[in-house]
Amino acid sequence: MMRMQVPGYELLSQANTLNYSFSGTGVNIAAALSHFGHSGYLVSALPSNAIGDAAVSYLRKLGVKTEFVQRSGNYIGIYFLENGFGIRTSRVTYTNRQESSFNTAAQSVYPFEEIAKSVDLMHFCGITLSMNDQVRNQMKVLAKLVKENGGLVVFDCNYRPSLWGENGYEKAKRHYEEMLGFADIVMMNEKDAMFVLGMKTGMIDRKEQLIDLIPKVADRFQVSLIAGTHRTIHDHQSHTLQGFMFKNDDFTFSKIVSFPVLDRIGAGDAFTSGILHGEMGDFLPEQTVDFAVTAAVLAHTIVGDTPLSSEAEVIRAMNENIGDIIR
Repeated sequence: MMRMQVPGYELLSQANTLNYSFSGTGVNIAAALSHFGHSGYLVSALPSNAIGDAAVSYLRKLGVKTEFVQRSGNYIGIYFLENGFGIRTSRVTYTNRQESSFNTAAQSVYPFEEIAKSVDLMHFCGITLSMNDQVRNQMKVLAKLVKENGGLVVFDCNYRPSLWGENGYEKAKRHYEEMLGFADIVMMNEKDAMFVLGMKTGMIDRKEQLIDLIPKVADRFQVSLIAGTHRTIHDHQSHTLQGFMFKNDDFTFSKIVSFPVLDRIGAGDAFTSGILHGEMGDFLPEQTVDFAVTAAVLAHTIVGDTPLSSEAEVIRAMNENIGDIIR
């Protein structure tokens, strides 16, 4: 996707200029993992024009490998970002999603068999699942192939009401259940269980709801690991975050971290990348969830969607408070 950001804190209706970059959950995950020392690939389609050329160049600059990026069509999905301030929240407005090269590309343009045989882990996103039936079918076909070839399937719920539209939960439920059936690792919390999957709980406290529902999701869909976060927003520039991980029938919670916010978008992808890095690196659960939440906190300090911190930088932030200048 192309991110069009209004400078400073102006409204879109006020601004005369926009800053553009390229992002999306897949981009963010692949780039973050590449900064942690893995090989991150993007499976997508980009337009066969100068915008597509710029997007490919940007991906390569982030360290994302583009061998599985196809070139077809004329459009890229775009979103406009207006930064919030005080009681005015930030606002994202999507445009041109359904006409994009990705959403109109036929399954035949992708070498799905080759992809499935060459990856150790494939990340799929609920945002992509919201696009259209053609894309949904492609996701399910690729997830099945990855599973059959011994790769790990990661499904990030990432439900977006504005993309599913009216009666969105009802529309999404079947597709989410199918993707959860393929998944080894799932990124979600109790809200996804209650609203998307329609699960019930008698608990009132949010953490108690989480502890009640997440094991039931893991058991129902035979998921080996479920992870996510709880966020508290104190004001525009001050948030609190706690990560959790459910694995081997046991919860592990991170420290509760308070921090200032420069740019929030993409922080959830940083958390996901931290969980995946910890799992691939055989970290202990406590190390994994603390690493992931620290990676998410660092992402709030970086302008743009994409997490850019190295493993060493995340570990340094885990072990230090406010640091001096690194010389």
